[in-house]
Amino acid sequence: MTQQSFKIRGMDCAEEVATLKHEVGPLVGGEENLAFDLIQGKMMVKEQTPSSPSDIIQAIKRTGMSASTWEDHLSQEKGAPSWWEQNSRHLMVTVSGVCLLLGFLYHASKHGAFHAFAGSSSSTHAYPLLSLFLYAVAMISGGWFIYPKALFAIRRFRPDMNLLMTIAVLGAVLIGEWLEGAMVVWLFSIALLLESWSVGRARRAIRSLLDLTPTMARYICPNDGDIEEKPVEEVPLGATVLVRPGEKIPLDGVQTKGTTFVNQAPITGESMPVSKQEGSELFAGTINGDGAIEMKVSRIAGDTTLARIIRMVEEAQSRRANSEQWVETFARYYTPLMMGFAVVLAVAPPLLGYGSWEAWFYQALVILVIACPCALVISTPVSIVAGLSSAARQGVLIKGGIYLEAPARIKVFAVDKTGTLTRGEPEVQTMVPWNEYNDEELLEIAMSLELQSDHPLAKAILQQAKKMGIEASPAENFQIIQGKGAEGEYKGRSFWIGSHRMLHEKTEDPPELHKQAEELEALGHTVVFVGNEKHICGLISIADTLRAETVNAVAALKQAGVEKVLMLTGDNEGTAQTIAAQSGMDEYKAELLPEGKKKHLEELTQTHKWVAMVGDGINDAPAMAVASLSIAMGAAGSDAAIETADIALMSDDLNKLSWLVKHSRRTLSIIKQNISFALGLKLLFIILALWGIATLWMAIAADAGASLLVIFNGLRLLRSE
Repeated sequence: MTQQSFKIRGMDCAEEVATLKHEVGPLVGGEENLAFDLIQGKMMVKEQTPSSPSDIIQAIKRTGMSASTWEDHLSQEKGAPSWWEQNSRHLMVTVSGVCLLLGFLYHASKHGAFHAFAGSSSSTHAYPLLSLFLYAVAMISGGWFIYPKALFAIRRFRPDMNLLMTIAVLGAVLIGEWLEGAMVVWLFSIALLLESWSVGRARRAIRSLLDLTPTMARYICPNDGDIEEKPVEEVPLGATVLVRPGEKIPLDGVQTKGTTFVNQAPITGESMPVSKQEGSELFAGTINGDGAIEMKVSRIAGDTTLARIIRMVEEAQSRRANSEQWVETFARYYTPLMMGFAVVLAVAPPLLGYGSWEAWFYQALVILVIACPCALVISTPVSIVAGLSSAARQGVLIKGGIYLEAPARIKVFAVDKTGTLTRGEPEVQTMVPWNEYNDEELLEIAMSLELQSDHPLAKAILQQAKKMGIEASPAENFQIIQGKGAEGEYKGRSFWIGSHRMLHEKTEDPPELHKQAEELEALGHTVVFVGNEKHICGLISIADTLRAETVNAVAALKQAGVEKVLMLTGDNEGTAQTIAAQSGMDEYKAELLPEGKKKHLEELTQTHKWVAMVGDGINDAPAMAVASLSIAMGAAGSDAAIETADIALMSDDLNKLSWLVKHSRRTLSIIKQNISFALGLKLLFIILALWGIATLWMAIAADAGASLLVIFNGLRLLRSE
């Protein structure tokens, strides 16, 4: 779906999002055609709408906010923003605070600090004209960004926090509480400044990802071999690029020359540098070690793994968490209800003969001030974005707030075997030479027969021979025997290699060798026999091995409180049983086709509700589609894995699963803390107001303090755990 995007200036709160939905929604065919990225200050609109961008921008201006198309914003961003854009909010808050202080000091110099603080409630004096002027300037400057939005709220009959504050200030002036009115505006403007700062902090956390990619690349000219520095956007696909020691790798590509170690932490979160040689895959934004290397560019600048990660993290903010949706819905009804309650409080008690009109009118103003949902609505999006950004730095790509919350609820983890629990690369495990052959001779014969084969078992044998330094020439008259093995001539003699079935066609296997073969197969190994026209030369067992971290990772998931960890595989029963036992699985299912995995996931979801499927994002796609949460392993460089899963672990580190569960629970815990604190504080001040104890400045100070506390609490998620 194509979209038209707009940069919204002044959108720092979920209430402003609600205002934009109400104003712009009718122009674009309904609120469902709008999506918002609060942290980036971005609004997305379907292009298939009856309104032009200029009409939409004019509608946004009527709300008291300003806008430009996203393309214009990006082009303007390359230049320095204007002084007013950078400093206007700080300037107005400062002017308001200074005038408030000067007005109070002048008043105190004339009538004493106590009378200055008591204001018009003292019968012995009146406000000095200079103090009134300074308080008025403090109210105007402090409310510079508040009053236009309040006016819009009146026009549209949609009360919001700006209207609440404006009414409170006007009410304070009407009853002669100029000092408190100025203080309310100043403290509220500070709260808004804190919101703007916290949103900027979270925004910078995302933009820090952009700083990972160098802007220039050392392009090697194909004609004369000269090295020329070019912007990464101008380096074509297939070009050769030089990367010197200590430099960042500018683009995704394949290494063509040199050896080195690369720090891949910015992409995969791996703590240790990874060895790279010719043929190794390289990622933009990772850091070259102490070797100069050359690479062939495999992805243009806008399509690198890092570029896709940045896009995913930005888009993730539009997939809002359940807690965000709850807070927005709550605030939509809460604000008008509190306004109604304040009106009742101002009118009902005096009509019934309980207290004076002025006293209850004042307490109603206190209710309006504390009713401001500022702290409540800002805390959740800040926490979610901080959590998403922190995960991205750990090499965990989470595609939305809704998926950030999900791991905390997962009860069952279903894990694929090949390439997830295991390395996905069969390796030689055991060699049993027979009839006076030794390991080296047995492997040399096997190597000569497998040099012309592309079977995975052949690759395992060749890899083992390379590791042991064994060399052999290809067998002559080589012939593949379908479904059984292969045969050929090596050093003038005929040899064969193959399965048990081929062995039985060629000769009898001794009971001792047969017993060893059965024991190895019971452990999940694939047994390959080698022989010649006279006798058996020996056997080689091959198996896919567990990752080094698998056992600890499975144990860590259980320690984190996950009820069950089970393995799903299409492999045979013997292999599945062995791997499940070695890895510490609670349960396993073997010989499953993709449809079988999907069916089993459906059953698990019905029984346990919250079930995660962990796989490679390609072969396990049907099962991932029906799981409550899908997690792709080793997604770096894999387009399919990044696109199909809800969460992509950029490295092959299974330990990230338990980290993800803990991170999700920590995020949920902080969100609940923020919501509980914000609502609890409001309830406390409502009670104090009903008792006649709370004052306007106490209420606004408490609200500003609450905003500050929940913001800092949410930003704790940016710290490493």
